[in-house]
Amino acid sequence: MGTRVWGCWQGVLSTALLYGSLALFTSILHNVFLLYYVEMFVSIYKIDKISFWVGETVFLIWNSLNDPLFGWLSDRAFLSSPQAGSQITNPEVVLKRLKALATNGPLFAVSFLAFWVAWASPGLQFLLCLCLYDGFLTMVDLHHSALLADLAVSATDRTRLNFHCSVFSALGSFSVFLSYSFWDKEDFYSFRIFCVTLAAFSVLGFFLVSRMLQRQFKSVNNMRNFHTYLKQLSRHRNFMWFVSMNLIQVFHCHFNSNFFPLFLEHLLSDNISASTGSILLGISYIAPHLNNLYFLTLCQRYGVYQVIRWLFMLKLGLSVAMLLAGADHIYLLCVFIASNRVFTEGTCKLLKLVISDLVDEDFVVNRRQQAASALVFGMVALMTKPGQTFAPLIGTWLLCVYTGYDIFERDSVKDSVSGSHVASSSGNPPLRLGCFYMLVFVPITCALLQLVAWSRFTLHGRKLQGIKALRQGAQQGHLIDVKAI
Repeated sequence: MGTRVWGCWQGVLSTALLYGSLALFTSILHNVFLLYYVEMFVSIYKIDKISFWVGETVFLIWNSLNDPLFGWLSDRAFLSSPQAGSQITNPEVVLKRLKALATNGPLFAVSFLAFWVAWASPGLQFLLCLCLYDGFLTMVDLHHSALLADLAVSATDRTRLNFHCSVFSALGSFSVFLSYSFWDKEDFYSFRIFCVTLAAFSVLGFFLVSRMLQRQFKSVNNMRNFHTYLKQLSRHRNFMWFVSMNLIQVFHCHFNSNFFPLFLEHLLSDNISASTGSILLGISYIAPHLNNLYFLTLCQRYGVYQVIRWLFMLKLGLSVAMLLAGADHIYLLCVFIASNRVFTEGTCKLLKLVISDLVDEDFVVNRRQQAASALVFGMVALMTKPGQTFAPLIGTWLLCVYTGYDIFERDSVKDSVSGSHVASSSGNPPLRLGCFYMLVFVPITCALLQLVAWSRFTLHGRKLQGIKALRQGAQQGHLIDVKAI
């Protein structure tokens, strides 16, 4: 009876739907993590500045190295043995990734819980929690992302898979709406129960969906040298220009997430209600996923390269307009703060499509027997993940240097906040003005640098079509049927 019910569900749920749902179980936890982990250790656990910097520095190293390491461990068999991966979507390859998701997904959810209960000194807990959480997050994200390149080659099929990811990621962002209702620095019990509930849902989801996908693919019938691969990658010009652009993008995305509460507090809190702030916060997390559904239709019509270029130009234009308008237009500030995050995150949602194209180019240019999907995603992360650590470090440093506001000096913080509208005796700008300049100059700088790097990226248009044609020709007759996706 149980087997019959299981088979019935498998018949109803498509591969794309199941693949996309995995994004839900990650996003419901990761959005809450991004929003509260800095505030948790700074305001509640009272971590000192040295421990914070040491923790972020160690995290920077681990955060960067674990992606290519795990990618290499996953794909080394395909790179070392030409016979090991003669089919791009060989069921054994897909099953290996799904088994990894079934194991690491629940462990990722458990590691998420380690942030919200004090079980060691703040500095030690900060370091261990970040590294443990990011290790499991990397395994989940790496294998989930690699499946995008392993399941399909055509732009239409990959867009369909990414479409489902966007829908479920948007649903996962509702956890941000709910979190604001439970977050209370004075009484943390309700927030802990909320986090346990999210984690339990994520554990169950990863286990069930991975099992269902495994059962689907069970019915369907490497590193020649890592050093050589690195040399090949270093000569891959499009890869290098892409990671240059993406490093800035990762920095900007995490800068927006880490400092969103600060901007709300010091730029808008005196002029908007708490409920309005909650709505603004929730919209900024959900809208990128919903917008991505529209961006994906634009990508099909104009190409991913052109859409990303437009988004960079839009980010630059909005930031310059906000700078010229000034900090006193409250409603304009609300729109800009939300839209800045919406369009920046919207760009991030499209980058997996570009990386999948880089997988195709690497496969064709280096005449591989098997596309090293996970390893390419891992190497991209190696070059770009430092932006995640630079965001809180550079942001707090800029704020301290420019305004004298130090979030780690709690006595001076109270003084700075109480006098945020008055210029300090040292001649520094008031805190509110400093926050405004950070809000507009960071995206302006990021957009200019990204437009320069993106103009050198050539994997688009006819060149991209040629690469896809060559890869599809090489894999003719070996692809899993994705018509049911």
